[in-house]
Amino acid sequence: MDVILLERIESLGNMGEVVKVKPGFARNYLLPQKKALRATKENRDYFEERRAELEAANAARRETAQGLSKDVDGVSVILVRAASESGQLYGSVRPKDIADALSEKGNAIDRTQVRLNDPIKIIGMHKVRIALHPEVVVTVTVNVARSQEEAELQAQGKSLIAEAREEERAAQEETRQALADAAAEAEAEENAEARPE
Repeated sequence: MDVILLERIESLGNMGEVVKVKPGFARNYLLPQKKALRATKENRDYFEERRAELEAANAARRETAQGLSKDVDGVSVILVRAASESGQLYGSVRPKDIADALSEKGNAIDRTQVRLNDPIKIIGMHKVRIALHPEVVVTVTVNVARSQEEAELQAQGKSLIAEAREEERAAQEETRQALADAAAEAEAEENAEARPE
């Protein structure tokens, strides 16, 4: 299905472009959200008549978003979640959680503006894109931890999970070395008993 974009859409194109999309995407998202019009002759004429008005409205929204971007860009939020010893979350961090955390810091962000490629399912520091406007995208840091203290350590660049894994590796190496030493000692005793006197 061909549609005329009424605003810039990251993966499709810029305002005024006629693009081909899947019918379901057009019917379920682009058309109801008023982000596009069907590419008929009447709609093309309508768009050309209103082009200056639409571009002015888009420019005003972009300026507002750029003003807000100064407050949001580089912000760090902490989300405390339950997780296993290996750092796997019991559940995941959703866009709504990030939007709520940013809103608590005084930045009115809607969950639809949060761009997560994959859900966050492990603790740690995560960079998340926030699309304030199709042409204004900023990055925030989401610090997912099991406690406030762990979040503070992660913010300093320390990772309790990495330390725990290193301790586990060291313990496994010690066990491996102890087993190797015991095997070598048993072999030496066996060889000593097997020698004729």
